[in-house]
Amino acid sequence: MAKQPNTPDYLNSQSKDNQFKNEIRTIFEYLENNVCTASMLSDATGIKQKNICRYKRDLEKAGQLCELYKTYFKTTGFKAWYISANPKLFPKSNQTTLF
Repeated sequence: MAKQPNTPDYLNSQSKDNQFKNEIRTIFEYLENNVCTASMLSDATGIKQKNICRYKRDLEKAGQLCELYKTYFKTTGFKAWYISANPKLFPKSNQTTLF
């Protein structure tokens, strides 16, 4: 299996832990087409929120997921980050180019 650019290594490894790979792939594919909070993602996919938080961090480090905005979540009334894996929705960097 050829490694895709910016893909976390564990998605490309021949691991025995297929549940782990299936969960993160499910999360990534869902977030490519939807913007939601971790709670909403858990409800939509059936994946535990603790696992989603761990996968979210790994996908962020790989540059494949972004926190878009933080606002009040309708259900709880608390602020929550809305996330996406669609690069078209990622905020543009305001850092100037050095070279």
